[in-house]
Amino acid sequence: MRRDSTRKIRLAFIIALLFAALTMPSGSAAALRGDVSEVTLANGLKVIMLENHKAPVVTFQVWYRVGSRNEPWGKTGLSHILEHMMFKGTPKVSGPQFSSMIQENGGNYNAFTSTDYTAYFETMSADRIGIAITLEADRMRNLVLREEDFRTELMVVMEERRQRTDDSPQSFLMEQLHAVAFIRQPYHWPIIGWMDDLKQLKLEDLRAYYDRYYCPANAFVVVVGDFQKDEMLQKIEEAFGRLPGGKLSSRDQFIDPPQAGERRLIVKKEAKLPVIVQAYKVPNARDRDSFALDVIEALLSGGKSSRLYRRLVREEKIALSADAGNPLLSYDPDMFMLSAECLPGRTAQHAEKALNEEIARLQNEPVGERELTKIKNGIEAGFVFSQDSLFSQAMLLARYEMALNWRALDNYLPEIRKVTPEDIMRVAKKYFTPETRTVAVLEPLPISPEKASALTDAPLKQGPIR
Repeated sequence: MRRDSTRKIRLAFIIALLFAALTMPSGSAAALRGDVSEVTLANGLKVIMLENHKAPVVTFQVWYRVGSRNEPWGKTGLSHILEHMMFKGTPKVSGPQFSSMIQENGGNYNAFTSTDYTAYFETMSADRIGIAITLEADRMRNLVLREEDFRTELMVVMEERRQRTDDSPQSFLMEQLHAVAFIRQPYHWPIIGWMDDLKQLKLEDLRAYYDRYYCPANAFVVVVGDFQKDEMLQKIEEAFGRLPGGKLSSRDQFIDPPQAGERRLIVKKEAKLPVIVQAYKVPNARDRDSFALDVIEALLSGGKSSRLYRRLVREEKIALSADAGNPLLSYDPDMFMLSAECLPGRTAQHAEKALNEEIARLQNEPVGERELTKIKNGIEAGFVFSQDSLFSQAMLLARYEMALNWRALDNYLPEIRKVTPEDIMRVAKKYFTPETRTVAVLEPLPISPEKASALTDAPLKQGPIR
């Protein structure tokens, strides 16, 4: 096929996507707007339901308002270990029975832990979803916590930490960055926990954590798929309604004291390439500035035509990859990050200079109307087409509910549309200052032959742990 024909096909496909996105009703994706219902049971369990009858499938998710941010000092990693233990069974259903009941009925399941939440889900045929509802209600309050299971899973988590963090130079760099950037805020420690803390955890710590946080008042359910909401609510009421409510965990936000100067760290570790990460503390979705920051993220790293990729990767050949990320849906204020993995022969100093110049450009040069329109269209198309599955629709509702309220997702696209070139310059000047940033640099050490096979690469954007 000729190259110009390929380009025309790609262009037509992109135009079709954007047209579909732009013809959606304004405010949010049509699949969600106005179709979501919410009910809170007497024991405090919030139930969020979205009927979607395009396939005879239902995804059922239970989200607990507890993550690594809730862990006490010296006991990091509790949230993630408890996620593992939730698959060890109850007096009614053993761990292996839990798995087989889901799988034998054609379903799948999993769980993940973040700084702000721990979530569990099953996706099954609509006529079998009652099995998942019963199982989740049972283990919300009736988990069997045995010493032998705890010790086994603790060893699993410690090995997971070795592989994902200690043997991954980029993950280790990100962990050190958070530890330096945050002082009071619990984003200071990793989701998986510090190794010394893991070694000292006891079953009694886990049991107290489970009893405190795993209860209806501190959880919510999201159900999306082929069901009638009245029938679904009745099933959930029958399974969960009899459980004691407990109480909601503290929803206070942790705010670090103002940073009084740049913080900089250098990590020397066996690695293939130099890496630099610049982190700036920014607000989340509770603040309107966060929408301008989302536009800035897309300007800098929204594909191969973005500013960072075009300059650092394609034109100046400084980096193998360059990225930016805005923590819109974090519960506590987090950090906007810019990162670059340098090419052989290039240094972190080369990348840092280019990153700083791109920040200065944002601060001093208004974004052109054509570029801004393109970026907004891309954000809108991505937002709409991210909802192409039942699971992703449930995730979107849950992420907004955890960060703020699920209804807030209707504000996202209208707020993005309002962002002006002046907003971008103002926000860039306000938050991207040298005095308030934290810079982390990975300086590679030679890789020994015995270590080469153990080293792993990981994305610089950190997310939930499964």
